[in-house]
Amino acid sequence: MEKITSVYLDNAATTPLSSEVYKEMLTALSDTYGNASSMYQKGREADEALSEARSKVAKAIGANPSEIYFTSCGSESNNWAIKGIARANKSKGNHIITSAIEHPSVLESCKALEKEGFEVTYIPVDSKGVVDYTEIVKAIKPETILISIMSANNEVGTIQPIRAISELAKMNEIPFHTDAVQAIGTIPFNVHEMNITSLSLSAHKFGGPKGIGVLYVKRGTKIEKFIDGGQQERNLRAGTSNVPAAVGLGKAIEIAVENLEENNKKLKAIRKYFLKEVSDRIHNISLNGHPTQRLLNNVNISFEGVEGEALLMMLDRSGVYVSTGSACASGSLEPSHVLLAMGLDNEIAQSSIRFTFSPNTTTAEIDYAVNALYKAVKKVRSISAIRIYKNKVEL
Repeated sequence: MEKITSVYLDNAATTPLSSEVYKEMLTALSDTYGNASSMYQKGREADEALSEARSKVAKAIGANPSEIYFTSCGSESNNWAIKGIARANKSKGNHIITSAIEHPSVLESCKALEKEGFEVTYIPVDSKGVVDYTEIVKAIKPETILISIMSANNEVGTIQPIRAISELAKMNEIPFHTDAVQAIGTIPFNVHEMNITSLSLSAHKFGGPKGIGVLYVKRGTKIEKFIDGGQQERNLRAGTSNVPAAVGLGKAIEIAVENLEENNKKLKAIRKYFLKEVSDRIHNISLNGHPTQRLLNNVNISFEGVEGEALLMMLDRSGVYVSTGSACASGSLEPSHVLLAMGLDNEIAQSSIRFTFSPNTTTAEIDYAVNALYKAVKKVRSISAIRIYKNKVEL
């Protein structure tokens, strides 16, 4: 048996590139190198590869290929959806509804629009991270032109009642956007059946390459052009098409959807095993997020009496790779805005670690990680600058 020296448990931040995806991308890089906008043979070959990738994405989420737009990442997709739909519909109103726990790319887009004169209502969540549906109902007014609620939270894994919210939006004739970056590959989607107006996804969250994302936009939706220049992406997003990355995304989402049921069984089993091992060995911990209505690959735990950053660094030395929250906010010393919105105090929020698994995570890797975690928590608690639980924490 091969000796384990490192364990990667930060799949919500990014996933390793699938070997099948890698092979398809190599072919695209070496053979399909033409510019997809060129009219000669090599250009047509690239355009055909792009079209095939677009069709794979559309099939995976129940869309039409003409509704799929390639972007550089999930953050760009969120920016385009929020700003593009809001600005295009400004003549109808200036009010946007979102939640307090959205990804920074959504929250910062809303803040930017507030500077332009838009009004934004930030809907609260309960202690499990579930958006308050009744508050959305109360927030809707004649000036509301967009509702944007994430499908599942990237930090605590809580799954939101997207179908109910999208039905509410449809009933009130309001465009509905969802950031599905964390959910694609774990939750099945059919955008037409779910009444979703626009949806964001990113390839590197499900075995695809970094630097490529998608924005689904329902046919007939008013949305402003995001990047000026050429005629790419049906004249809505200029820039030379990244054909190899699009090919990789198409293959990755095809694999993810085909293996969704099998992968979810593996994730459910490995998460259950991890939680039992951690709970048996380490006391004074609490699970953040909804206990059952959550992504199967996500576990977010607060360790009382521990500073999360210190724990992360100790685990890193042991070869266990985790995070304290969103990778996009990892440079911030502030507590997670998601955990604070759920009602956790600053010290407990700062003691939280996110563990996210892949279907390939093994029980042997979990054993290694939990052993390293136990030792790290014990040591950090003994030297932590947070003294609230000194002499009271049971290991």
